[in-house]
Amino acid sequence: MKKYTLIGGKLGHSLSPQIHERLFALRGRKAEYSLTEVTEEELSGSLIRGFEGLNVTIPHKLAVMEHMDALDKSAELYGAVNCIANKGGRLTGYNTDCDGFLESVEAMGGKLSGKVLLIGCGGVGRMIAIASALRGAELTVQILESDRAAADSVVKEIAKHAPAARATLVTAGDVHAEHYDLLVNATPVGMFPKVDACPVSDELIARSDAVFDVIYNPLETQLIKKARALGKPAENGMAMLVWQAVSAHRIWDGDEYSREEIRAVIGEVSRLI
Repeated sequence: MKKYTLIGGKLGHSLSPQIHERLFALRGRKAEYSLTEVTEEELSGSLIRGFEGLNVTIPHKLAVMEHMDALDKSAELYGAVNCIANKGGRLTGYNTDCDGFLESVEAMGGKLSGKVLLIGCGGVGRMIAIASALRGAELTVQILESDRAAADSVVKEIAKHAPAARATLVTAGDVHAEHYDLLVNATPVGMFPKVDACPVSDELIARSDAVFDVIYNPLETQLIKKARALGKPAENGMAMLVWQAVSAHRIWDGDEYSREEIRAVIGEVSRLI
């Protein structure tokens, strides 16, 4: 039986085993998926080679790169590895977080080639900013003034990979309530336990055609609730979590899944929250 795992720091609340076991079952694969908590000192190539495939989470997405024999262009682009394929002892690092975001937005009918308002650009927000710019978005990124130096580096990264891209940094007071094709929250505002918080004004939500929130606990943040109340397509981070897992299965075993199958998995895992 093939062995797969998620490596990271604290993994007690991870939903990865439930997601991956369901995906394996859908394709009739007999596989074992475990959680492996390791410190950076314990992280090694020999540990990694004990599995056919791995997912990587905080705090090892950068440290694991030095143990790779090769990096896919996705890992090079986003500067982090969250998925590893072990093919005959050769380790290749990938980044499927971006796939999870892109697939989620496409599945809900969101438009990345138009005007996109992104709230926050640290961590997952950095990836979303680059991915959006590469797909032709006219990007506005709302940041805290204290995060400007990090945000400036993201803009420079965008300019390197997409010279024609338009990316503007603003603070909350400078965001104009104009029309946006897609509004994305990449901050923890609204996450459990502070579930009454919303990262943007009602006016901005009303002027956005679709909404994506990286948070999945709760499943319906205030942002999602308000968007859906206005009849707008809105998706949470659970979709992104499942879709990035789907991308890992493509890499590991070449497996494909229909959107109907993925919607069912999203629903099943959501009920565990």
